[in-house]
Amino acid sequence: MTVLRRGDERVSPLELFFDLVFVLAITQCTALMAAQPTWAGLTRGLLVLAVLWWAWVGYAWLTSVIDPEEDAVRLAVFAAMAGFLIVSLCVPEAFGDLGLVFAVAYAVVRSGQIVLFVLASPDDPQLRRSVVGLAVSTAIAVSLLVVASFLDGVAQGACWALAILLDFGGPLVFGADGWKLVPGHFAERHGLIIIIALGESIVAIGVGAGSVAIDGGVIAVATLGVFLAAALWWAYFDVVAVAAERRLSQAAVGREQNAMARDGYSLLHLPMVAGIVLVALGLKKVIAHETDPLPIEIATALCGGVALYLLAHVAFRWRVTHTVNRERLGVAVVLAAVIPLGTVLAAWATLLVVTVITAALIGYETTAWAETRDRIRHRGSSGE
Repeated sequence: MTVLRRGDERVSPLELFFDLVFVLAITQCTALMAAQPTWAGLTRGLLVLAVLWWAWVGYAWLTSVIDPEEDAVRLAVFAAMAGFLIVSLCVPEAFGDLGLVFAVAYAVVRSGQIVLFVLASPDDPQLRRSVVGLAVSTAIAVSLLVVASFLDGVAQGACWALAILLDFGGPLVFGADGWKLVPGHFAERHGLIIIIALGESIVAIGVGAGSVAIDGGVIAVATLGVFLAAALWWAYFDVVAVAAERRLSQAAVGREQNAMARDGYSLLHLPMVAGIVLVALGLKKVIAHETDPLPIEIATALCGGVALYLLAHVAFRWRVTHTVNRERLGVAVVLAAVIPLGTVLAAWATLLVVTVITAALIGYETTAWAETRDRIRHRGSSGE
C-alpha cells in the first residue's frame, strides 16, 4: 500500500535526485536545437521539451500526493529515472532513427506514474477518476508518438503537436476536482526546476566557450551571460515565487487550488522553461561567434527567449492574482522588436542590449515597487 504524503512541504532528496535526469533532458533539447539552428530545428526542440515537461509535471503532482521516501516508491522512482534517462538520450534522434525507442521509453515513464497514482487512490473515488482520465490522455499521446516515429516532415511534426495538445488537454477536460497537492511543496518543486533550467544557460556558456580560445571578448560575453541569467532568476524568485506560493496556499482546497496549480504551474511554467532554453541556445551561439551578426533564428532564440519568459510571467501573475504586470509586458514587446537588430549587430552587442534591457527592468521594479516588494518578502502579504 502506497503511503500518502503527510503534509510535509519540503522537497525530498529523492525528488531532487529524480530532477537530475531532467537536467540532461534540457541539455539535450538545447543540443538538438544547436545542431539544427533552423526554424524546423527550433520547433522540434520545443516540441520535445513540451513532451518531457509533461512527464516531469506528472511526477511533481505524484510526489505531492504520495510519500516519496517509502521504499516501494523509491524503487518505482528509480525505474522512472532509468526510463527518463533513455528518453533523454534519444532526444537528438527523436525525430529520426530513435523515434520509436523514444516513444516506448516515454510510455514506460508515464506508465510508472499512472500505476503509482492508482496505488495511492484505492479509497478516494475522486482521485481515482482523475487518474483514469490522465491514463486515457496519456495512452492517446503515447500512441500518437509511436505513429509519429514512422512518419517524417510536416506529418511527423503535426502528430507530435497533436499528441502534446491532447495530453495537456486531458486535465482540462476531466477537471481538477480529484487531484491533491501540498501547496508549499508543489510551488517549491517548480521553483527548483526553474533553477535547473537557468543552470542550463550557464552550462551553455561553458559549452560554447569550449570551442574557442579564451580571450577578453569571450570573458566579457560569459560575464554578460551570467548577468542575464541572474536577471531572469531575480525576475522569478525575488517576489513572484513568494507571492504565488502564498496565493496557492490560501486558495480553497479542491477545485480552486488544483486549477490554480494546474494552470499557473503545470501549464504556464512551461513557456518560462522554454524561454530559458532558447536563451541558453542563444548564449551558446553568441559565445562561439561573438563578433558575427546572429542568424535570424538565433537572434529570435536570444531576444525572443527572454520575451517569452517575461510573457509567461505576465500570464502567471494574471492567473494567480488577476492583475497585469505592464512593465514586463512592455519589455517583452521591446525585446521582440530587438530581434531584427540582432541580425545586424555583432553577437556580443546584441547580448549586451538584451542584458541591459532586462537588468533595467529588474532595477526599475526593485526601486519603483520597493514598499510593496518589502511587504511581500518580509511581512507576509499575499499580494504582488
